[in-house]
Amino acid sequence: MANWVFAEDFIPESEALTHARARARELGVTAPSPGAGALLAVVAGALKAGAAVEIGTSAGIGIIYLLGAMAPGGIVTSIDVEVEHQHAAREALMEAGLALSQVRLINSRPAEVLPRLADSAYDLVLLGGNKLDFGDRLGDSLRLLRPGGVLAIDGALADGRVPDPARRDPVTVTVREVGRELREREDLSVALNAAGDGLLLAVKRRLPPMS
Repeated sequence: MANWVFAEDFIPESEALTHARARARELGVTAPSPGAGALLAVVAGALKAGAAVEIGTSAGIGIIYLLGAMAPGGIVTSIDVEVEHQHAAREALMEAGLALSQVRLINSRPAEVLPRLADSAYDLVLLGGNKLDFGDRLGDSLRLLRPGGVLAIDGALADGRVPDPARRDPVTVTVREVGRELREREDLSVALNAAGDGLLLAVKRRLPPMS
């Protein structure tokens, strides 16, 4: 536990992120922890990501971490059915000094929006929000990624319940099965990090050149 706390606090958060977290708590919004956010920023920076999708707006916390590390002019498309979550995100982005022109906030159900987004057009997909929907969102999340792109699932330990085989509640079962499916796919490289509530990362492998 001491190691986890030290890692979570290793990268101090800005005042804008601190305020965004307070708004997230008021709204009951799940969001990447400081440790998970820092890891997301490293991944986005390594990818030189120009386009990302966030499923579940997380009061702007995920967007701030991603935009702070993406390539100049990068665009984040963030989808959430709750308009209050996106109002909180706009407030967080303005406080952080980030350009709203780099964010597409779509107030709608992900099930209605994701099928309309282009195949293989995104460098990173951040899947958060309602964990019961993780299984339903998985196919589209992977379809959107370009080869070499990364799927990041925030909350992959489901409040520490996933490692306990005795836990069989619907949320735990859903999250556990998503992790198992990703782990068993041959077209992905997968790692589970204990940051926050678990950050599951899956890289879409590049296809070998045709002979």
